[in-house]
Amino acid sequence: MTSAAQEHESKAYPPSPEFTATANAGPELQAAADADRLGFWDEQAKRLDWAEPWTEVLDWSNAPFAKWFVGGKLNVAYNCVDRHVEAGNGDRVAIHFEGEPGDSRSLTYNDLLAEVSRAANTFTELGLVAGDRVAIYMPMIPEAIVTMLACARLGLTHSVVFGGFSSSALRSRIDDAQAKLLVTVDGQWRRGQAAPLKNAADEAVADAKSIEHVLVVARTGIDVEWTEGRDLWWHETVEKASPEHEAQPFDSEHPLFILYTSGTTGKPKGIIHSSGGYLTQASYTHHYVFDHKPGKDVYWCTADIGWVTGHSYIVYGPLSNGVTQVVYEGTPNSPNEHRHFEIIEKYGVSIYYTAPTLIRTFMKWGREIPDAHDLSSIRLLGSVGEPINPEAWRWYREVIGADSAPIVDTWWQTETGAIMISPLPGITATKPGSAMAPLPGISAKIVDDEATPLGAGGNGYLVLDQPWPAMLRGIWGDEQRYRETYWSRYAEQGWYFAGDGARYDDDGALWVLGRVDDVMNVSGHRISTSEVESALVSHPSIAEAAVVGAADETTGQGIVAFVILREHVENTGDTLIKELRDHVAVEISPIAKPRQITVVPELPKTRSGKIMRRLLRDVAEGRELGDTSTLVDPAVFDAIRGK
Repeated sequence: MTSAAQEHESKAYPPSPEFTATANAGPELQAAADADRLGFWDEQAKRLDWAEPWTEVLDWSNAPFAKWFVGGKLNVAYNCVDRHVEAGNGDRVAIHFEGEPGDSRSLTYNDLLAEVSRAANTFTELGLVAGDRVAIYMPMIPEAIVTMLACARLGLTHSVVFGGFSSSALRSRIDDAQAKLLVTVDGQWRRGQAAPLKNAADEAVADAKSIEHVLVVARTGIDVEWTEGRDLWWHETVEKASPEHEAQPFDSEHPLFILYTSGTTGKPKGIIHSSGGYLTQASYTHHYVFDHKPGKDVYWCTADIGWVTGHSYIVYGPLSNGVTQVVYEGTPNSPNEHRHFEIIEKYGVSIYYTAPTLIRTFMKWGREIPDAHDLSSIRLLGSVGEPINPEAWRWYREVIGADSAPIVDTWWQTETGAIMISPLPGITATKPGSAMAPLPGISAKIVDDEATPLGAGGNGYLVLDQPWPAMLRGIWGDEQRYRETYWSRYAEQGWYFAGDGARYDDDGALWVLGRVDDVMNVSGHRISTSEVESALVSHPSIAEAAVVGAADETTGQGIVAFVILREHVENTGDTLIKELRDHVAVEISPIAKPRQITVVPELPKTRSGKIMRRLLRDVAEGRELGDTSTLVDPAVFDAIRGK
């Protein structure tokens, strides 16, 4: 490793003494987990309200199918809403909703309880019973969260489908889960325009045998087609239902939701999550990782409920902890690039959790935009979705966090249900770009192909070698696929393989390198795409980079990079390309020099903000493009190919 890279890794940012003094997490947390891991989770589960206690913390006798808090019963919605009202906090704001067109409203916990009760009563009137599935196809509006909680209240297993997905993607998920009810909207606001959504929903449910009703929220007022007897307006049903409803407890292992992972080919892969174990870990991680103080903090997770981050860190984790949070419907640049910072100012956001993609977009727009706003309310920043490059990490801390707010760089997956690896903000001296260490109660290892655990300086595969409460309970309707996908690689050891490469630096800090298929093998050297991307983005001319390994006769794989220039940077052609290649050689090693760098106006991204490297690999290797249906803008490839 070069001296430049070593310098990046040796610089650590300890929390301030002031932050540490009031932090939720102290060293005793890890000590308790080390002394008795299952006893530790037993204690964390007691943060929730249970109707019946459990008889066993973990039953792992039928691995890889776990049962946590065996015999325990609880109601997830009661834990997220009712208990805060009963504790005298009914007047506390739960959700500050900010609509894209500029409308806003705030719901207290009293309001939320009434709304969730009305929806639960409506769903019961429609004949739904515990165990039935409900599909949700909605933008980021309060009714979407109310619907999820009403499902949880009744023991209905929900399947949220991102509002940007196509009708065919929605249909395949409805069919796989055999959903009886679809909850959707007339349309959604996107960059000042009302875009229809019900017509896609109609296409999806045409001849779908399982669907009995479609419940529609009037969000935009645009005209919609109507099927009498099947379609119902929210304002004519839910809003007129009784606001009184008594929650019933369900078994800890009752399936709370199915969430289909995106980017898969063929049949959708429905990840199943439980009630008790999932809520225990979502609640625990939200409390300690974000250092959340109920009644004092204003929290904002910028994700969408269509993704697991929205499930765990907008709905279940935060609301179980009595949060006051911001929910924003729109895009970060509608009507202009100041929108997020105006919202932070307006509500006094103190905890801000977003994705590296957005942070790099802010960098590209220039720091003068956030600098125009008072962001002094922010005391903690979070990152989620992919490894964050050190350059973006430092910019995030300096520009958004006044060079003082701790950053929690969180690693987890749809399958893990909740955060697994992250700094604890009052304890950890963080390194830009490193997720640092597994949380107390979580066990992870980096191992090689032969399952040998690696130590400091080791580079290999990230595995989870002990079960955890929020772990997936399987793939809906496909037990064999569950075993093959996650447990077959290290079947002998009984380890979960995360599909990610990782390494320890010389100090033992853990660095996630991204998907294993994003770890390139160049002349026998394992080089991660995120490492090369980080090096490129640390160059002052580059706003964003995507790197793929393309087949190369000489080296096995060659490194191919696609870069976006920062505003006002001139493309000097070969001169710039040489400068960038040399910069990577200095930052990482001459071995990591890209064989090809292409300057592009934009990168192909899914609607959740992930760069589609698989498609860039097709471009790099001159193949026909694979499936582009999950892209925001399939036409981006014309620009990349210079057409």
